[in-house]
Amino acid sequence: MTVLILGVALWWAAHLFKRVAPAQRQAMGNNGKLLATGLIVLSIVLMVVGYRAAPVIDLWTPPAFLTHVNNLLMILAFYFYAASGMKTALARKVRHPQLAGFKTWAIAHLLVNGDLASLVLFGGLLAWAVVSVIVINRAQPTWTPPAPKPAKFELFAIVGTLGIVAVVMLIHYWLGVQPWG
Repeated sequence: MTVLILGVALWWAAHLFKRVAPAQRQAMGNNGKLLATGLIVLSIVLMVVGYRAAPVIDLWTPPAFLTHVNNLLMILAFYFYAASGMKTALARKVRHPQLAGFKTWAIAHLLVNGDLASLVLFGGLLAWAVVSVIVINRAQPTWTPPAPKPAKFELFAIVGTLGIVAVVMLIHYWLGVQPWG
């Protein structure tokens, strides 16, 4: 569990350093970007290794129907990411679509995983996303929504979302996790 907690803590530190110490981060220039990228990759490795090695300590047993709720939330989570990249109508209404997608992803996984390691991983990352939104909004209180894009971008985002969800579900299945319920 220590490796998992270290991975989540490193994720927090690598992502928030730019917001908490902007002058120091800016002074690092491109080396700072390289360092942040390396720390984020290391944090992901630590989280994966730590999660897979953590003992299963059940806290609750999620009901079976939550698998379907999870799947719907995952479609929404990936759509938030697509909306951010494509600057769709949703990206003009939600200030932080990627972080909204990340929070949706974390909540979806908390619903279907009732063990302590999942609570540490998904709960810790959910907390990071919430704190990130707060920190960004305090640093930049005003927001200008992106300019409208043609309707075809909405269609591209929807099709891309469904394709990515299918690929991610197949990867989960290949890894031994049954995503269909």
